[in-house]
Amino acid sequence: MFLDEVELHLSGGKGGAGSNSLRREKFVPRGGPDGGDGGRGGDVVLVADPSEASLQRFQTERRFKAAPGGHGGPSRRHGADGQAIRLPVPVGTMVFDAGTGRLLADLDRPGATLVVAAGGRGGWGNTHFATPVAQTPRHRELGDPGVVAVVRLELRLIADLGLVGLPNAGKSSLLARLTGARPKVADYPFTTLTPNLGVAEVEGGRTITVADVPGLIGGAHLGAGLGIGFLRHLQRTRSLVQVVDASSGPEAAVRAYSEVHRELSAWDEELASRPRVVAANKVDLMVGRDRARVLKALREAAGPGSAVLPISALTGEGLDELLEESAGLARGRESPDPGGFRLYPGPRPTRQEVLVEGGAGHYRVTGEGVLRLVAAADLDDPEEVTRLQRQLRRLGVESQLAASGASEGDVVEIGDVEFTFVPEAPTR
Repeated sequence: MFLDEVELHLSGGKGGAGSNSLRREKFVPRGGPDGGDGGRGGDVVLVADPSEASLQRFQTERRFKAAPGGHGGPSRRHGADGQAIRLPVPVGTMVFDAGTGRLLADLDRPGATLVVAAGGRGGWGNTHFATPVAQTPRHRELGDPGVVAVVRLELRLIADLGLVGLPNAGKSSLLARLTGARPKVADYPFTTLTPNLGVAEVEGGRTITVADVPGLIGGAHLGAGLGIGFLRHLQRTRSLVQVVDASSGPEAAVRAYSEVHRELSAWDEELASRPRVVAANKVDLMVGRDRARVLKALREAAGPGSAVLPISALTGEGLDELLEESAGLARGRESPDPGGFRLYPGPRPTRQEVLVEGGAGHYRVTGEGVLRLVAAADLDDPEEVTRLQRQLRRLGVESQLAASGASEGDVVEIGDVEFTFVPEAPTR
């Protein structure tokens, strides 16, 4: 099976908790705070790997969570950072936010890297909270939660040359002849069920990659046949070879050419207008006069922007000319290589305004800043709870709850924690 689209649920590791240790040494009766910081949680990273051909590795496992950071310790010992998860994906994988559909990254170069779910920051130890007034603070922070991301991976093959045509036009046979690849070849429609890749050598020792895409039929862009799952692969090819069965005569050959051209236009106008080579295949089955009639009809249908070449995938006739012509088109569409490695920072947590929902005695507070404050707070420490209340009040949580109709004793839910709403007493 060739898997080229999948949805993943990814979670960065939680940051480690800081320590609230106090220095205890002989002859130091009142040692100060020496609690170390927690380690950072691990990231979930996607890496474009040329050895990966499809997204098949995600067929059975689609949820990944990186390791948490280690907790801080006494004597200012810093917790270890959590182990990152690096997930290899094929070169040409596009990463979308599953909720919004926004493109996060196009991993179109070997080694291109995307941090999809960043690990949480480690919590501070109590050494950070010492002041001239509070010289032995017991306050520390728990680590921040890691980023949770739901992404859709979509593979679009990257090739110099894409073979396109109706079923049984001879694309798979042509790929095998050009590259030595071993696609399945048989005399029935939809022999090719998955894209096949091969490498052909052209003059000067240069190599080009060739992709054979499953046959298109009328309505492919709407879901007919197998085309809708593979049309997008053609968008990443630098040049197209439209393979037509010339042995069926001029009228049938033109109909086949026009049907595929209509499907390409309906899917992507730019793709349909891209310069291409029209390969009139199976000319070994035709006599000279019939061959000339088919070539003339195809040249009129294709127009001046396309070369029409007679070929035979069976005998090898015309294949050198086909490779030379299509390789020239591919070179004309090459883009400068930025160095083979790109780092995409990926989504990072951002502070959002506070939002209050609910009513009738039960309210829910959301907002990135509020959620992260509560997740990092040590709610078993009364001093930390008091400090958290002050922070939430400064963010405007109490005023917004009051404006939404909350009264003393109502339940307030923030993240996974429920509080009892106790508004601050008015000052005189």
